[in-house]
Amino acid sequence: MNRLPASKYFSRLVARISTGGFFEFYELFLAGAVGAALVHAKFLTLSDLAYFVGAGFIGMFFGTVIFGRVSDRIGRRKGYVYSLLIYSAFTLLMALSQSALWLDIFRLCAGFGVGAQLVIIDTYVTEMTPVKQRGHYIAFSQFITYWAVPIVALLAYILVPTHFLWAGWRWVVLIGALGSVIVWWIRLGLPESPRWYEEHGEHEKANAAMDEIERQVGLESGPLPEPVAHAVTEDENSDFKEIWVPPYRQRTIMLIIFNIFQTVGFYGFAAWVPTLLISEGVTLLHSLLYTFVIAIFNPVGPLLGMWLSDRWERKYQIVIVSLAIGAAGLIFSYMRIPMLIIIVGIAITLLNNWFSTLFHSYQAELYPTRIRATGVGFTYSWSRLSAAFTGFAIVAFLKAFGVLGVFAFISFAMIMVALVIGVMGPKTNKRNLEEISAV
Repeated sequence: MNRLPASKYFSRLVARISTGGFFEFYELFLAGAVGAALVHAKFLTLSDLAYFVGAGFIGMFFGTVIFGRVSDRIGRRKGYVYSLLIYSAFTLLMALSQSALWLDIFRLCAGFGVGAQLVIIDTYVTEMTPVKQRGHYIAFSQFITYWAVPIVALLAYILVPTHFLWAGWRWVVLIGALGSVIVWWIRLGLPESPRWYEEHGEHEKANAAMDEIERQVGLESGPLPEPVAHAVTEDENSDFKEIWVPPYRQRTIMLIIFNIFQTVGFYGFAAWVPTLLISEGVTLLHSLLYTFVIAIFNPVGPLLGMWLSDRWERKYQIVIVSLAIGAAGLIFSYMRIPMLIIIVGIAITLLNNWFSTLFHSYQAELYPTRIRATGVGFTYSWSRLSAAFTGFAIVAFLKAFGVLGVFAFISFAMIMVALVIGVMGPKTNKRNLEEISAV
């Protein structure tokens, strides 16, 4: 795999698998897009909104832990399909909800289904792409995924003010349930990871999958260079306890701390910006409009990641970008002029999404194939748990200290992110996965 050149085959493969991430992000940013409308329509109170946001993340917490482990057992492809089908079924029920309680219950269940998508996708892309382009392809995956943000924002802006047959927010939720239809088609073109086959002793299937990948790439690039043998090998034993023994114990602790704090900065802005704007006196319609304009720039952040992720050590990029997010957030809290709100909001969005491409690539590199989805799923699940309680913290800071207090909280979190990665994080750029996991 590592000797293969960059290819349109890999781009097509990453684009297909990343559609699942699109629906995860649709679900993640759904709360920000329709939450303000639910409060405005008195379907939810401001405190209820925190439960609504939190319910999705609690579901994602359990889904990320369970499906991450399941993916290491049954394969990346099956884990991907099953989790997205669960999401679609409960999203349909969420659109039909008649009370805040059932809305929260169904969102929790939908979150359980979709929560593992990014974990499985990061694991799959990391295992299925050459070493020199890993960061590029993870960033490309995020580029596809982030189109969900402007799309859900646009749908909210168009549909939320309407009432065709039922409340407009229900149409925005219902559209997310289309994931099951799309993923059933996408799965037909997804090969299983040869690394996963190899780890489970299915050597003939691993060779067949690898032969097909080589054939497809060869059709585009011509004769391929000869493979180079590596001294590092992995055994076939897989156990959750392994993420708690050296060298993985330090990485596990680092990623838990990292994910607890990174989600404060990332979702604290993205999921709450319409509500924060309304708290400053912006009308609901203008809030949705500003949010949509800012959301248009979401796919641009991953383009920065595609350009820079493999050029400069990811560890150091994460440190610098996280500090920049904290600083930009404080500036945003002082903005009152619409144009400046949009400009600074765009800057935060670009930094957040560049940051996202970096850490999604980085954390998937730190474990061996046999426990990659387990390790990433378990540590990433802490971001879901953190996000569930972040909503309550933001409501408390907003009531006590206003928007400035919210962004001071976010800035503190991003400083903690920079510290933990800067002090504890290993370097990963241009190193074989087996080499990184052996250190």
